[in-house]
Amino acid sequence: MNERLKKQKEFLLEVDKMKQIYRQTHIRGGSRQENDAEHSWHLALMAFLLEEYANEPVDITRVMKMVLIHDLVEVDAGDTYAYDTAGNATKRQREEAAADRIFGILPEDQGKMLRQLWEEFEAYETPEARFAHVMDNFQPMTLNDDNGGGDWKRHQVKKSQILKRNEKTSSGSREIWSCMEEMIQENIEKGNIIDE
Repeated sequence: MNERLKKQKEFLLEVDKMKQIYRQTHIRGGSRQENDAEHSWHLALMAFLLEEYANEPVDITRVMKMVLIHDLVEVDAGDTYAYDTAGNATKRQREEAAADRIFGILPEDQGKMLRQLWEEFEAYETPEARFAHVMDNFQPMTLNDDNGGGDWKRHQVKKSQILKRNEKTSSGSREIWSCMEEMIQENIEKGNIIDE
């Protein structure tokens, strides 16, 4: 096996660990928590199908790549729950160290490419990054809404926390953000989200 393929194989086996990183969001029906690999696949499919709702034209292949790799760092850093204040305080530092190691497994050109794509997602500045973030926020909200708001109830999530997390969502898709606002309001009325 040539050295390049050996490194690529090693990387692909390493990121298989995403299947063992469980998120707070539950799969449809609520029987178990979703893992990072399932989340990333779902985002890529959503991006492809919902491209028409992006506020501005996007390179959908780039968006799909971005959502497929955005959580690879969680192999080392773990999943940080969206509303975990303490965990979010150290998240960037943990994820940067993970990015160095994990993307460093690949041949240099591919490692740099994935690192740049991950940094672009994190920076939230390009149309593709903004739309990728919409998918990253819409997907768990859709599952949680469909599951009767159980994850919000379990963690006693407040409306202000959801609004803070989604303060930039409309910059990627006003139409999807409008749909999300409806879900938030409905779940407040059902008592699943605390309206303070």
